[in-house]
Amino acid sequence: MSRLALADGWEIQVDRGPDWLFVKLIPPANPFEDKGDLAEQIWGVLEQQFVYRVVLEFDDVPLLHSQLIGALVRLSRRIESQGGLLRICGLSADNLQALRSTRVTRLIPYYANRADAVMGHQYPMQPR
Repeated sequence: MSRLALADGWEIQVDRGPDWLFVKLIPPANPFEDKGDLAEQIWGVLEQQFVYRVVLEFDDVPLLHSQLIGALVRLSRRIESQGGLLRICGLSADNLQALRSTRVTRLIPYYANRADAVMGHQYPMQPR
């Protein structure tokens, strides 16, 4: 498991499993000041690892703002263009509602935890 600092204060904790890369997002102190392209930075990590099946873990992200949701959509499209899979987990109730209201949940499957995301179990009835 390694921890990488990205631009604008974001950090990611990267863990590699069989055929999957697990990326835990650790937001900056003020995530609204995010000026970098988080999707592009995570994509760079995927290319370095030669893995295009990824679970993004949102356990530590208190609020999904519109820039972050846009980055998720861009990253999802890029991963799919390589024949990969993007799944997300660890959403709070508010973050899940934000994704539902923007209909991103139709594009990116979400799960309660890492294990469910890897196995592709049904969407949770309740967020974590």
